[in-house]
Amino acid sequence: MNGSAPAFLWLLPEAAVSGFAAALGGTRLLTPAERDAHDRRLTQGARRRYLGARLLCRYALSARTGRPVDRWRFTRGVHGRPEPEPADAGVRFNLSHDDGLIACVVTEGGGCGVDVAPTTASGELLAHLGRRLGPDERDQLAGAARGARGALASELWVLKEAYLKALGTGLTRGLGSFTVVRHPGSRIAVQDPQQPGADARWCFDLIRPGPRHVLAVATEHGRPGALRRIDLSDLTAPTTA
Repeated sequence: MNGSAPAFLWLLPEAAVSGFAAALGGTRLLTPAERDAHDRRLTQGARRRYLGARLLCRYALSARTGRPVDRWRFTRGVHGRPEPEPADAGVRFNLSHDDGLIACVVTEGGGCGVDVAPTTASGELLAHLGRRLGPDERDQLAGAARGARGALASELWVLKEAYLKALGTGLTRGLGSFTVVRHPGSRIAVQDPQQPGADARWCFDLIRPGPRHVLAVATEHGRPGALRRIDLSDLTAPTTA
């Protein structure tokens, strides 16, 4: 397995979580710490999305490795990113969810990050990004037609979040410390003074899986158009992958 292997993206609608969880094993598969985290969620929706995400990553990892879904355990990196433990399977993964959708990306031998958000950013997010983007990105946002700014802000947000999650830093790094660049032909790249060669190292996919969401995936040593997408809308999950 190596960084040139294809990346896989699994999408689980929130409406399908109950059936997916029942078929896969539900909270039985969670560790005690995960069950505690699940129970601490204050709303039914938050608990549903948490459970769906924790089960989806097990399902996706098992699909790539053949390891039974009940054998996965996880550790956390310096900045809190979950990683499979032990690491001998050679796979990396990342999770994201928003109201209505849960996403998991899996790579073999390379880093990865995924982020999902509403198709159109709220006024609060627009204001947040306006203060924290790099100069070129602020110019992009300011120069966009008023009706298009919300969509552009959501795209910038998920691209930047996916990259930071792939690096493993999350928002411990500032959003303005690197720049997302769109090249002719829809290629998306990154200019990052803290990561020499980042433009050649990272591949980005920007996806609209439905009218409500926009999603970005960052993969290390990936290839444009090589991301393989699996929609689980109608899946009855097996007990093992």
